[in-house]
Amino acid sequence: MPSSTDDVQRHSVHTLVFRSLKRTHDMFLCDQGGLPPVEEALEKLRRQAKARDQYGPVLGLVRHNRRKAAAAPHEIDMDDLPPKAIEAANGTMASPLALPPPSGPHPPLPPTPPPQSMALIPSSTPSASVGQQSLVPRRAPTLPRPKWHAPWKLARVISGHLGWVRCVAVEPANEWFATGSNDRVIKIWDLASGQLKLSLTGHVSAVRGLAVSPRHPYLFSCGEDKQVKCWDLEYNKVIRHYHGHLSACYGLALHPTIDVLVTCGRDSTARVWDMRTKANIHTLTGHSNTIASVVCQAAEPQVITGSHDFTIRLWDLGAGKSTCTLTHHKKSVRALAIHPELYMFASGAPDNIKQWKCPDGKFMQNLTGHNAIVNCLAINREGVMVSGADNGTLYFWDWRTGYNFQKLQAPVQPGSMDSEAGVFAVTFDQSGSRLITCDADKTIKIYKEDDTATEETHPINWRPEILKRRKY
Repeated sequence: MPSSTDDVQRHSVHTLVFRSLKRTHDMFLCDQGGLPPVEEALEKLRRQAKARDQYGPVLGLVRHNRRKAAAAPHEIDMDDLPPKAIEAANGTMASPLALPPPSGPHPPLPPTPPPQSMALIPSSTPSASVGQQSLVPRRAPTLPRPKWHAPWKLARVISGHLGWVRCVAVEPANEWFATGSNDRVIKIWDLASGQLKLSLTGHVSAVRGLAVSPRHPYLFSCGEDKQVKCWDLEYNKVIRHYHGHLSACYGLALHPTIDVLVTCGRDSTARVWDMRTKANIHTLTGHSNTIASVVCQAAEPQVITGSHDFTIRLWDLGAGKSTCTLTHHKKSVRALAIHPELYMFASGAPDNIKQWKCPDGKFMQNLTGHNAIVNCLAINREGVMVSGADNGTLYFWDWRTGYNFQKLQAPVQPGSMDSEAGVFAVTFDQSGSRLITCDADKTIKIYKEDDTATEETHPINWRPEILKRRKY
């Protein structure tokens, strides 16, 4: 009895296996053996399209020669014949060891071009017939060679702040500069000697933005206490407050030609103030996150903002509205800088640094390689752009070509940790020959060009074949 049950179960299992195999066979049969027949017309059309795509100019020459031969079957163009056929036609077939003299009015055949990339272009000789073409080498696109810039070196380290140094501004006469820090103090330093001249107290939180007016004895400051202050440098006192920001104020900029001040901050707005009356002329709204940087220029767009919402906005100052939004960056835009002579500006983000052309914000090129959170940018008249990052690195770029000609990382000062190696602000002095940086190790560093460097000691390592300009 048990044996018959085992036989029945074994038989049923085998039956299921065979049925499964049959189903599998039927399922894949259509893919393996049941392919539709090849249609000759479609296959011919496919071959014609491929031939036209790859050999279009050559096929045009073949058709032209056939039409010419059909129109004049008795006329033979000697230029279209191989050398041996020309020799046979002239009756001067020579031995393979001697070259025949040129016979007839036909010039010798041109030499065979070298094996390289060729392009078919129409012949420009007046005797060329319609449709005749010639082969010329295709030249690779050339990129401009970068201008040589002298490398920069650390010249002076200034200490005196008790917190991170967050902002810097240079006086128009190039005699002194001011710095603001997390210690809530604004300090004014002599640019030539690095000596402390004055300390201004009044903010109750970190000072995040500074600007010196070129037409008035005024210093403007803003900070995380939501306050925007105007300091009279003749009396070293605050003479005006600009109230309106709802949260921390992260940056400010002065208009170069009119008495207007623009501030930005964590409330996702940029505010335009009348410098004298303290009136809030415009509130520029449109960003959806913190505005980290703002710059002004005399021509349109007169105000440019960069935000943590990954966008850059160009503003019409008269209407108080955004004229253009640039969405190319994929991460927070923390730094903006306007070129002092060209009608261009740059933006810095952790993904890369981008160059733009005014007034429409046309994208020009990417400057890749500074793989860090870029906090600040500065450009001088010699075409040198500097980017400073959270990891303490300074990258020096040639503006025209985007060539990174130097990388620096200054050591942190005694008493600071290696992790406190951030650069929060950079600026050139009015001559463009000295660079001032504000660092996380509570110091101010001044860099200058190396006078002993030459193009032979520091050559340009320019390899355009590996340069990739990503056009977005």
